[in-house]
Amino acid sequence: MKTKSFLELADVKAIAAAAEAEALKNNWAVTIAISDDAGNLLWLQRLDGAAALSSHIAPAKAHTAAMGRRDSKVYEDIINGGRTAFLTAPLVEGLL
Repeated sequence: MKTKSFLELADVKAIAAAAEAEALKNNWAVTIAISDDAGNLLWLQRLDGAAALSSHIAPAKAHTAAMGRRDSKVYEDIINGGRTAFLTAPLVEGLL
């Protein structure tokens, strides 16, 4: 039988701490969202100065990245490259 790895709370906390350290080092006012491989939100942390809207955008980006198995930036590049019909794809609806 095959087994599947999954994130445990300790893993999520370590990822969030690393993301927060990187954001603080670069003076980025961001929201950190971590999801599992099915796109379910596991962690949400809005840093000081981050826009309120980012608490809605970050989970959508995490969901898109998890479900598409690639950075959400890939979809942004597809759309900016002229494939505007991709805007209607369910995977990117949360990013609009």
